[in-house]
Amino acid sequence: MPSDDRARAIKAALSRFDQGGFRERLAQLIAIPSTSQDPAHAADLDRYLHEGIAPWVATMGFTVAIHPNPQPGLGPILVAHRHEGEELPHVLFYGHGDTVRGLDEEWSAGLSPWRLTEQGGFWYGRGTADNKGQHALGLAALEAMLAARGGRLGFNLTVLIETAEERGSGGLRSFVAAHRDRLGADVLIGSDGPRVTRDRPTLACGSRGTFHFDLVIRRRAGGVHSGHWGGITRDPSVELAHALATICDRNGRILVREWLPPAIPASVKCALAGCPAGDGGEAAVIDPDWGEPGLSPAEKIYAWTGFIVLAMVSGKPEAPVNAVAPDARAHCQLRYTVDVDPARFVPSLRTHLDAAGFRGVSIENAGVRMAASRTDPDHPWVRFVAESLTASLGRPPLILPNASGGLPGDVFVDELGTPLVWIPHSYHGCRQHGPDEHADPRLLREGMAAMAGLWWDLGGGRTPRRG
Repeated sequence: MPSDDRARAIKAALSRFDQGGFRERLAQLIAIPSTSQDPAHAADLDRYLHEGIAPWVATMGFTVAIHPNPQPGLGPILVAHRHEGEELPHVLFYGHGDTVRGLDEEWSAGLSPWRLTEQGGFWYGRGTADNKGQHALGLAALEAMLAARGGRLGFNLTVLIETAEERGSGGLRSFVAAHRDRLGADVLIGSDGPRVTRDRPTLACGSRGTFHFDLVIRRRAGGVHSGHWGGITRDPSVELAHALATICDRNGRILVREWLPPAIPASVKCALAGCPAGDGGEAAVIDPDWGEPGLSPAEKIYAWTGFIVLAMVSGKPEAPVNAVAPDARAHCQLRYTVDVDPARFVPSLRTHLDAAGFRGVSIENAGVRMAASRTDPDHPWVRFVAESLTASLGRPPLILPNASGGLPGDVFVDELGTPLVWIPHSYHGCRQHGPDEHADPRLLREGMAAMAGLWWDLGGGRTPRRG
């Protein structure tokens, strides 16, 4: 893949980055408060696409259309096409322009979610990591490569930017199904999430799914006096704690064994051999004794099911009263891989709780938020991208069978049959979804080189055979 022209294209992309062009572009995008989790900012979702992305890709020769979301109340979807020949490979590039809530009041002094601020060698702002900084990097690299190649791609490209990912990508599946003819592609390439370690590029071939449910115990219409009734009436919070203890032991091992994969596939196990699960301070968070015995930390988060209690409440912790609470609730989450059928989660849990004597625990609001997806790590397109990144960065990427977090890759696999390749440009400590979200410009600069080289290679006539 390396050539003098390719090296010059990457050098030109890096020069643009070093001269501040990308930082300026990203600052403009961050300044649009396009959070999909606050209805007051619905107009900003439109602004992000109409003002931030559409004019930019139009200058690169794309035909651009912005479509309403098929699901009422959710943000629009941008689709941009650039077609150069039927015989050429077709690439679909995905990103999302919506963010989580700004949480303005929780940011550190001198920082704001809607202003790009450089501090301590990092770029702070909501969306710098998730996901504005990452899809903007891909577009900026594309712009530099087009200039280096005289305005020609050498392949067909569709750009899809949605604005409802932080609300579960609602409407995306029906939109993609309705536009199969225009969105069909040989490969999907996107950038989201963190690298495994800062110093090693990463490829992910899909993502774990997320399944949510509530466990609820309701004992009475209201609380009763703790002095008069405590010790002789059932306490739903104690009951719920015991019910949870039947689901997961004190060391995090899942006891509802029907939730687990029958085995880790050989190609997945091979890809994860020697794979770390974090570096630096991030690795210190890992408890090697938590979770399924006999698995490495990487296997636990990339190839296994995880059970998490996201929230629990009984009574009013912020203002306790001397009463036995009337009810208790726990909001739970399963992270799962394609090796498990989510349709069996609730039935198996119901059977498990009943057998343990907890028929009074109800399972409510259960369902998949984002489905799992995976392209085989040995797929030709995965290998092609891995070789490209190796040529650009001088070291091979870690290849994950799927990322540990959730992404809507299943939509494109199910509706288009498209293999998935995610190339993250962030790191685990970037604080995405929380206050003080930031990007590391050193990783973004390296990502610029990686993406410029990949765009070049996609137009080089040596991509995997179509079909």
